[in-house]
Amino acid sequence: MSFEEFREMVAEMLDEIPQEFLRGLGGVHVLPEARVEPDYDDVYRMGEYLDPGAEDFLGAGEGLGRHVAIYYGSFVAIADGDPDFDWEDEAWETLTHELRHHVESLAGEDWLVQDDVERARDFPRRR
Repeated sequence: MSFEEFREMVAEMLDEIPQEFLRGLGGVHVLPEARVEPDYDDVYRMGEYLDPGAEDFLGAGEGLGRHVAIYYGSFVAIADGDPDFDWEDEAWETLTHELRHHVESLAGEDWLVQDDVERARDFPRRR
């Protein structure tokens, strides 16, 4: 799947998401690069929720706001080694996972972050 096709597919998926789940979100961005997890062997980050975090001591903190990044290159790298890779299912799972981070962040919760940390413990660490 080309970058353009992938980006269009994610945009169509985003159109299916109810607007209340997108409140306060600055955007969903499909980026061409792969995102390798630095502490692990052969682990790619497919998406990421970017939260501005708490205010700093000057009262700033919103910066560019809340965004979701989807890494096309990570999908390519994973699909390359998996003949059964389902682009649509994986993109939907990634998009909704990152949007759940957004909704939880707005609610002041981090359950999914805790779950992600727990799952990461099962990945083989780089030696």
